[in-house]
Amino acid sequence: MTAAIGRPLDRVDGRAKVTGAGRYSAEIALPGLAHAVLVTSRVPSGRVELIDTYDAERAEGVLAVLHHLNLPKGGSVPPLLPSLFGGPASGQTFFPMQDEVIHYAGQHLAMVVAETLDQAEHAARLVRVTCRETASVTTVEQGRDRAYEAEKIFAGFIPGRVARGDVAAALDRAQVTVENTYHCAANHHNPIECSATTAVWEGDRLTLYDATQGPNATLHTVAELLNVMPSHIRVVTDHVGGSFGCKAMIWDHPALAALAARAVHRPVRLALSREQMFSSVGHREEQEQHLTLGADRDGRLTAIRHHKLSPTSHFDDWAEPSLGVASQMYACPNYEGVYRLIKANTMTPTFTRCPGEASGMFVMETAMDELAAKLDLDPLELRLRNYAENEPMSGHPWSSKGLRDCYRRGAELARWSERDPRPGVTRDGNWLLGWGMASSGYPVTPPGNPQRARARIFADGSAVVQSSFSDIGTGSATAMTQVAADGLGVPLERMRVQYGDSDLPNTAAAVGSAGAGMVSAAVHIAATALRDQLIAQAVADEHSPLHGADPAQVVVSDGRMALRDRPDTGETYAELLQRAMMADAEALGTWIPPGLDTPYGTMTFGAQFAQVAVDPELGLCRVRQLIGVFDPGRVLNRKTAHSQLMGGMLWGMSHALLEGTIMGPDGRWANASLGEYLVPVNADAPDVVIETIETVDTVVNPLGVKGVGEVGMVGTAAAIANAIWHATGRRHHRLPITVEDLL
Repeated sequence: MTAAIGRPLDRVDGRAKVTGAGRYSAEIALPGLAHAVLVTSRVPSGRVELIDTYDAERAEGVLAVLHHLNLPKGGSVPPLLPSLFGGPASGQTFFPMQDEVIHYAGQHLAMVVAETLDQAEHAARLVRVTCRETASVTTVEQGRDRAYEAEKIFAGFIPGRVARGDVAAALDRAQVTVENTYHCAANHHNPIECSATTAVWEGDRLTLYDATQGPNATLHTVAELLNVMPSHIRVVTDHVGGSFGCKAMIWDHPALAALAARAVHRPVRLALSREQMFSSVGHREEQEQHLTLGADRDGRLTAIRHHKLSPTSHFDDWAEPSLGVASQMYACPNYEGVYRLIKANTMTPTFTRCPGEASGMFVMETAMDELAAKLDLDPLELRLRNYAENEPMSGHPWSSKGLRDCYRRGAELARWSERDPRPGVTRDGNWLLGWGMASSGYPVTPPGNPQRARARIFADGSAVVQSSFSDIGTGSATAMTQVAADGLGVPLERMRVQYGDSDLPNTAAAVGSAGAGMVSAAVHIAATALRDQLIAQAVADEHSPLHGADPAQVVVSDGRMALRDRPDTGETYAELLQRAMMADAEALGTWIPPGLDTPYGTMTFGAQFAQVAVDPELGLCRVRQLIGVFDPGRVLNRKTAHSQLMGGMLWGMSHALLEGTIMGPDGRWANASLGEYLVPVNADAPDVVIETIETVDTVVNPLGVKGVGEVGMVGTAAAIANAIWHATGRRHHRLPITVEDLL
């Protein structure tokens, strides 16, 4: 039997999605279904003085209008915890409609429940909210004078200050320095599927059909918010139409849907509108980063000082960890990283694809390019001179690192040696051409709790593996089918994966590029445990051809157990089960992840290259080619991995040139729609070349999977910015780089 792992298998859920048979959370049809629509604040700070619901309550089809004066109170808001830890995962430690205080524009103030969606939307427009507005802070510039150094960020898991060596002294002695301030606009998630929850009560039992990256995260968060026993809640996620972080943490709408369903004694669907997505499920915060590099004349780094300033909510100290990978990429004896926060009238920011790595590495890699230019060094050579053989913060060895091979192969594909290093001299008609490159890296973060899966085989030889993970469009279900088939030793067509249901064995949310590694570990352990169980049964069965054999000498292929040196001696799983009058057999697999104190640095690495063409008269930039070579450990499915890396690289292009949310003078996002928030379309897509270099990693998980979901984005923006400098001779320290910047 040919190994299934690594093959470019088509998606097992592909047909259901393209034919419309797949069900999404806003498409669940239930008898008596009602619809909820949210009424949101149009001011960023103040107090509600009056909610006039008279006209709304009398509108056709309206079942209830809920707000802070009549909404049933639940339990407590769980602490802010990353969804990787398998328990509650609140997006913010604030639950709306509990009092009259307004903390940010877009805050949920009321909820209209009606027979139809049209009726609910109409009635929501009839709700009149009178507010007393107070002074607000919504941008970095407004809050700069009230910034403070954070003790902890990222739900309390990352220190606000990290240092090694003596940065001040090293910078005084540095022979060459680069110092700049960088600004990154806020970014918002825009998956095809807006967040939605359908809630139904059956007595005291609650079922939520939720668009989420983690069914168990939704379950435990809602259980605490509503003070309901977790055993009384089931969360189902059949299909997810993209996520990218906005469905990683659990926001208030699943619990609000449940409260609405309880209030009207009917199933209720609450689906966010596209505009509400901009103020209901977090965002990548606006940020200012100040970076200073010190080096000797050979280009070896002697000091790095990296400070970040960004707004957070009134209730949580959240900043994406922009300094993390940037502090680990290069060998440098002296380092200082500091996060400073501003309490602002915003909801708590959250994970957005490459949360921190994309922004922090844009800063680090553009500065490295500037340092190379100052030293008259090739940018790739500078990076090789500062190659980190060990993880710089701890000194631990890397669990695996193929970055040198990524640099070498990427340079070959980009024909980097043929590039004229002088900026602004290469032309194609009116277009100025430029090549840029950047390093890429994304940490391998183990989940904080055991991961479980169940494997089951039936007497006809077909099998199923079950785990509660959700497939957010990455192809997880397909890859897990391959892992399970190889582990159990059955043909792919005889293997099925069941997922997206909190009643199945528990896994954490698929976030931070951790999904493939953690779920494959549990699935592999379950499948191999069942295989070994059946082999043990066969060698103990006096009627089996394998009776008395050494289990270690039995191999399985195409559902048939046989002796390694005598392949004609054996029998199938089906024959064994039927003879024993067993309808099925099953095994539970549990993976205990390595702790955060593992004595290894763990990271997925990559090298990224970009070619751009700039029209200096029109201010146009066209990315002609993106090249990425990555070291993701073991690749489970070459097709879905390629798709993930390409999606990340194209998003990185969008991050560089298009995406930026603008805060208006009224404290509201001014471009909260896909008509005004720019994202790339097919016409913007360049030629994308992707290769992977598979290194063996025995530390991260049983199959050595490091993940590809995030790393493709990390170095793209910097590679493009560096290419624009090579084309034009001008540096850019703001994202996105706009037409106005290029003129």
